[in-house]
Amino acid sequence: MTSTNQTQTELAEIVQAEFESRYDRAPQALVRAPGRVNLIGEHTDYNDGFVLPLAIDRAVWIALEISDPPEVKLYSTNFEEYAAFGLEDYQHNGPGWIEYLKGVAWALAQAGYELRGWRGVIGGNVPRGAGLSSSAAVELAAARAFAVTSGFDWQPAHMAQLAQRAENQWVGVNCGIMDQMISAVGVSGHAVLIDCRSLETTAAPLPSETVVVVLDTATRRGLVNSAYNERRSQCEAAARFFGVPALRDVDLETFSSRADDMEPLIRRRARHVVAENQRTLDAVEAMRQNAPTRLGLLMNSSHASLRDDFEVSRWELDLMVNFAQQHPACYGARMTGGGFGGCAVALVARQSVASFSQQVAEAYQQASGLQPRLYVCEATDGAEIVFSKI
Repeated sequence: MTSTNQTQTELAEIVQAEFESRYDRAPQALVRAPGRVNLIGEHTDYNDGFVLPLAIDRAVWIALEISDPPEVKLYSTNFEEYAAFGLEDYQHNGPGWIEYLKGVAWALAQAGYELRGWRGVIGGNVPRGAGLSSSAAVELAAARAFAVTSGFDWQPAHMAQLAQRAENQWVGVNCGIMDQMISAVGVSGHAVLIDCRSLETTAAPLPSETVVVVLDTATRRGLVNSAYNERRSQCEAAARFFGVPALRDVDLETFSSRADDMEPLIRRRARHVVAENQRTLDAVEAMRQNAPTRLGLLMNSSHASLRDDFEVSRWELDLMVNFAQQHPACYGARMTGGGFGGCAVALVARQSVASFSQQVAEAYQQASGLQPRLYVCEATDGAEIVFSKI
């Protein structure tokens, strides 16, 4: 059974060895797709704004070969079970990991792609439920597998859109485009600025001698859908107030000039989104200038805005962020993801990451009574074919 502690090389070897054990030969191809963490730019995606995630060195791997029946059959090393589905008649079979792959096949078929059957082994070390987009990693790995077996060209943004459609319409999760996009287009050593309106991407180098640390608070989000829908409708109300399609079209000067005329709650929500878009663009500039201190301050401001104006944090997240920000090796930290639980993210001096991780984890556990998990992450490339003999 695979775990989150294995390196990418180890995981690739495990998946290939499992394939050989179950099919008595080496796989014809190996593909991978990464999870992600968002460095800055939160609750901006559905406002047509900007996000700045990075693909992380925790991924989903599939070892595979072409098979004659028009079906996909997979053994999961994480769940220790087989699952399969046909490519001629798509049927929902309730919740389950295979539905993410089935949804991708359905979305590809709906888009006119002719799919060929294959079988293989899937395994990953993206922690499930931690807000690191294990589902997007599965979806993009599946899309890569279909591309290599069915022989169609790989168009990263288009594949991300189809994977999002699979999660929205097949799985039934109303996610934005960010998770699938960064899993598709990640760049080693870089975060990627994504314009959620145009889907244009720009790679931004992480400051030298820094690492990104994901801080899992050991809390999971509750009542997210109702709160998410509420925030979304509040942002739409703010956009109507300004007479624009989305808050992406409001700059800080315009907001300030009319803020006093807004209902106080709507004003706070809009202030977060408008300021967060600017912070995200400023963060890219700080990265281009190799200015980790400036980047960290923007991350700190983002957390304060999410906590006070958008009100999507919770005390455990605030506690974790405070302990991280107080450590001398930390440039900045913030909650990441939708909020109401889950993870924070910190930018940390590489040479001191071990002491940072130990001290922050101990302080948080003592104060909260919860056992956190900390993941030191490197930025990696997006979904790729590792090798193919097809």
